[in-house]
Amino acid sequence: MTNKLKILAICEAPARAAILKEGLSDAGHMCIEWITDTANLNTRITALDPDIILIDLGNPSYDVLEEIFQVCREVKRPIAMFVDQSDTTMTRASVDAGISAYIVDGLKKERIKSILDMTISRFNAFSRLQQELDDTKTQLEGRITIDRAKGILMSQKGITEDEAYALLRRNAMNQKKKISDVATSVITAAELLS
Repeated sequence: MTNKLKILAICEAPARAAILKEGLSDAGHMCIEWITDTANLNTRITALDPDIILIDLGNPSYDVLEEIFQVCREVKRPIAMFVDQSDTTMTRASVDAGISAYIVDGLKKERIKSILDMTISRFNAFSRLQQELDDTKTQLEGRITIDRAKGILMSQKGITEDEAYALLRRNAMNQKKKISDVATSVITAAELLS
């Protein structure tokens, strides 16, 4: 990992902030922004645009956690959260919010570097999986659109499925478009004419 990461640390307790500072310094990280309260957190995070976010809450209330989880859903960054205690509901909510590392009773300076590395790795792995899922959904939607357009062409022109696909493909090549885009046009035209 590079030590040029822009790190945002959110920590209200000075003693706990000192542990984070020392652990980050020992790991060679010097580009750190500090926030000592959670007011207007989303706006402040957007303005700072960090590479990674470390949140130390100690023993937060459910209201504070929910506010933090909402922010975490909106900012797509590697996030490590340190808490002193947890329960199944809080753990599940942190995962759902997109927190990469939820550390219970583990704020120790010698663990900071490995937690940062793991947080970034987990975030990157999840991002790759999310991208693959999005790509698969897009391909499936395109396939469904193409099949629907083929059905329309087969019905209206009295041609086979292979001929309908060839017609879509030929038009896509001629128009320098994706087959799914041409298929969408066929469906739109058919809906307008029906």
